[in-house]
Amino acid sequence: MTGEVTAPTQLIRFVLDPTGAVTPDLAGKLPGRGAWVTASPALIAKAAKSGAFQRAFRGSCQADNDLAAIVFTGLQMRALKALGLARRAGAAAAGFDQVKALLKEGKAGLLLTASDAAADGAEKLARLARDIPVIRDFDVTALSMALGSSGVRHAAVADRPEAMGARRDILRFAAYAARETEE
Repeated sequence: MTGEVTAPTQLIRFVLDPTGAVTPDLAGKLPGRGAWVTASPALIAKAAKSGAFQRAFRGSCQADNDLAAIVFTGLQMRALKALGLARRAGAAAAGFDQVKALLKEGKAGLLLTASDAAADGAEKLARLARDIPVIRDFDVTALSMALGSSGVRHAAVADRPEAMGARRDILRFAAYAARETEE
């Protein structure tokens, strides 16, 4: 709603639900007129408070005061769900040794290290990651639940077509989470 032209991956689409509440459309598939806001917690909160959604939807609507937090939770859930789907498709690895092997083979497209993982293991894998993104936005509990194992501190998403959706959703969440800490 800033009027800037930017890539759709840098934006969050909002629609009105049947009751007139502003709802994030994180998959981009909900019907109806959409309002696009830069994927920034501060800008989403500002749009909710300033009446920008009423102008965009050309009428009255209710924007939750915690809309930025709702988007955060929704993006996080999408990312973790996509990671679990990638694992079930055989396009993600979990555990230090499996991740290390995937990185050494050059087949990883994304490295995830739990935010509460030990620094030594995280550093070893990060050195092997070279030019691929390293994400540290999930804790052990979240990674473990997503991957269906206990104590998961390290995971990697393969650089394969069936894992592109997982990479996209995880990177989108990581960018949103980074903007939240910057603001």
